[in-house]
Parts: sequence; C-alpha cells; structure tokens
Amino acid sequence: MKIILDNVNLNSLSGPNSFGRRLKSEIERSNLHKFVEKEPADVQLSFISATAKVAPLALRLDGIYFNTRQDWQSNNSLIKKSFDSADIVIYQSKFNKELTERYFSTSKNSVIIGNGTSLEEIEKIPTNNSSILDQFSEIWACSSSWRPHKRLRENIRYFFEKSPKDACLVIIGENPDHLVKDARVFYTGQISWESCISLYKRAKVFIHLAFLDHCPNVVVDARASGCEIVVSSSGGTKEISGFGSTIIKDIDWDFKPIDLYSPPDLNFLETYKNNIESNIDITQVSKKYLNALEEIALT
Repeated sequence: MKIILDNVNLNSLSGPNSFGRRLKSEIERSNLHKFVEKEPADVQLSFISATAKVAPLALRLDGIYFNTRQDWQSNNSLIKKSFDSADIVIYQSKFNKELTERYFSTSKNSVIIGNGTSLEEIEKIPTNNSSILDQFSEIWACSSSWRPHKRLRENIRYFFEKSPKDACLVIIGENPDHLVKDARVFYTGQISWESCISLYKRAKVFIHLAFLDHCPNVVVDARASGCEIVVSSSGGTKEISGFGSTIIKDIDWDFKPIDLYSPPDLNFLETYKNNIESNIDITQVSKKYLNALEEIALT
C-alpha cells in the first residue's frame, strides 16, 4: 500500500506525534508498504482530523473536547467533519470509542487499537546511572505535558503517602503546575524520549493519576520499561496499564461536558488490581493498523 500519513508532525515530542513516528517506522520495516507525501495513494491515515481527504480515510482519534472551560463544541467541529468523512475510525480505547459516539454517532465503521511502543528500541537503551539517585532506595516517576487534569499534585501526594521514606520521585515534563521543595522530589523539565526510557528503566513505580485520560503513551512506555504502574480508573488509561497494575477508584462520569481542569481528589484507600490484558508491542499494534487500512484501501 501507498499510505499518506496526515496531520502528524514527525519532529514533535508530543504523545500523538511520537506514536505516529513510531508507527510509521514499524510499518516501513517490512518494506511491503510505502508512505508518500502526496497522492496518488491507496489510503490515508489522519491523526485527530484530516487536513484534506485525498484517499480512503482512516481517522485515528485522540479523544474529543468536552471541557467546559473551553468552547468544546467549536473545538470539535473539525474533528466531527473528519469523522463524518472517514471510511474507518481508529479509537485508542473502549473509553475513547464510547465518548466519541456519545457526541458524534454510533454508525461509523470502527476499530479499537491501543497504543504501543518499540520493545526492541527500549531494550537497547541503557538504564539511567545518575549518581544523584544512588542515595535513594527506590526511584518513582511520573511524566506528562502538565495540565490540571494530569493531576500532578495527586501524583506527588500519592508518592509521599505510599513510598518508602528514602525513595525519590522524578517528575518529567514541561509546565509542572504543582511545585514542591523537597530533597526527595526532582523536576527534569522536558527531556528526550530516550532519556525518559532510561529513567523509567531505573524506576520501580510509575504514577499516572490523570483524570479522564485516553491512552497515554507515557504509561505504555513506562510499562514496557518494567515499571509498576499506578493509574486512576477514569478514562481509558487502565486499558493499557497492564494486568496487575494498581487502579485508584475515580468518579463515575456520565460523559456530559465537565470542567476537566478541576479534577476531584482521589481516595488512595479505594484501590484494586487491574484485570485487563493488553498488548503494547508496536509490532502487534502496527499489524492491527495495517488490517484497518487494508480494509478500506483502494484495490
């Protein structure tokens, strides 16, 4: 197949763009399929919304807007237009599918494919050997482009309540919205994907208590790096956090517009172990994408 990859910035470090780069690289490894920048093409894979439809369209959705602090209806308009013209919709999670269909339509041809990462690349990356971390019995970590619904404050609170007294927390990512001055807490800012993996491979626990997240790549990467995963029950995160990961009970949401940036506090006593199996190997994930693309491609 000749595939147009649309609305993906291969140089960006953001979650959707990083996944797009990883997916493209994996599909190209077989030499059976080719990515082209312009038509003619057999199929078009667009992330979030299509810039223009020039071939049978597979739309990969990264969630839709429902935050009452934003003009969510206007923000959804381009996504809805692409949704309506798509020949197949690729959802990242069951949560993502249910959310989108509540707002758009249940009639679209669709498939659910969770995010994945390169286990082969991760295996090659050396474990972080910073001497600063040697003084701690355990390394805990969290990572995001920080916004209120990512719940950085709750991540830190969970660390202080649940970790050994001689453990540390490494907070990765730009724009942290909760700052604490403590010898056990480190802020790295935005770092490369390889540096993130290196830290994850040294960490024992990865915390991601985000409110109504969809399918966070940081959780996929941390899980693939061997971390014990702790997530909230809301959204689709638990669908890719792995069997046996720790789930903290969040509110039950009715899918109506909500103030996403005022997430409720969590009760850390209300936890359970995840029983959802999921495959996060990009090799298997790419095969599912190819199956979806082949279903609608020109023949």
